[in-house]
Amino acid sequence: MMKKIKWNHYINYIVIGLLTVVLSAIALAGGHFDSSMLFLLEKVAISIILAVSLSLVVGFLGELSLGHAGFMCVGAYLGGKVAALLEPALGNGPLNFLISLLVGAAVAALCGIIIGIPALRLRGDYLAIVTLAFGEIVKSLFQNTSDESFDGALGLDTPRYDKKYLFIFAFILVLITLAVVQNFIRSKHGRAVTAIRDNEIAARATGINVTKYKLLAFTLSATFAGVAGVLYSFSNYTVQSMKFGYNYSIEILVMVVLGGMGSINGSILAATLITFLNTKLATVLTGDLAVLQNLLYALILILIVIYNNAPALKSFRDRYNLGALLRKLLRHKHDPAKIKDDAAKWDVVPTKIEMNEILSIDMTPQDKKGNTGNGGEH
Repeated sequence: MMKKIKWNHYINYIVIGLLTVVLSAIALAGGHFDSSMLFLLEKVAISIILAVSLSLVVGFLGELSLGHAGFMCVGAYLGGKVAALLEPALGNGPLNFLISLLVGAAVAALCGIIIGIPALRLRGDYLAIVTLAFGEIVKSLFQNTSDESFDGALGLDTPRYDKKYLFIFAFILVLITLAVVQNFIRSKHGRAVTAIRDNEIAARATGINVTKYKLLAFTLSATFAGVAGVLYSFSNYTVQSMKFGYNYSIEILVMVVLGGMGSINGSILAATLITFLNTKLATVLTGDLAVLQNLLYALILILIVIYNNAPALKSFRDRYNLGALLRKLLRHKHDPAKIKDDAAKWDVVPTKIEMNEILSIDMTPQDKKGNTGNGGEH
């Protein structure tokens, strides 16, 4: 018997896949995209990868990490350096991009293992402090490197990939990130991770290797942060460590919290919204008005958080959310007022016996001689 496909598990693949195919077709067919639009698409893809990967630790594992920008920084610098070294031999093509991507992801994963082994023995605020310290240490190390290695405070010069195609690769990596993270969460390993989040003592008592699964989730999250870092290096001409500070880690965390703890689709929407807000505010508020950017950004986030969590707005949210709108549009398919013909009626289903014959059958019990139970009367 065929298993029923749960389409809600694949809705994010379908939406992002269709968006990627449509935009790619337009770009490859010679369609003109504004440079700022292409850059925005690249930033959105990077933010989605960061938010989804951090959601694995914060939303599903239940641990507070404030060093996600540090893993991204490692991936950006190492991936960018490899790309710069390989450019004379391989050029700035897909092979260079793939090798740099693998190196950046691998080094970020290694950092995740090194930091995760001691740090994940801590909980709550202590883990947040350790991961925060890691991010600041990484930023300071790259900021104080020599000109021969990573160019110090001036930043590492990296080859900028063709804007016309980079967003395509970026959204393909988004789909890969979603596939890996969601399949991990829905596997027995993901169930072990969520069990640790719900009750670590109970999970340990049932035989779950808590340290192993914490380290696995943390390393996987760091790996995709490294992937986002390599994308960042190919999206910009220069990688500067100051971009990967504490504030950026908080911004990624806001994407996860705003989208809903443990919600992949929510993280995707929140990452897209916050990236769009940041980019548009930076574009609109220029000159003397630039000082208002952070103020308006914070105000918008506060209003969104209040809308999502205020008890007084619960009835309004339930009535006017996207799910309610879809149910209203599809309600005619399940409207009980529209009674359809019963396909199992006697006059529809073919039978070998007429209905009047069935009703005329004598159901009175008989003995072996054929006499009825009421004294032989028929």
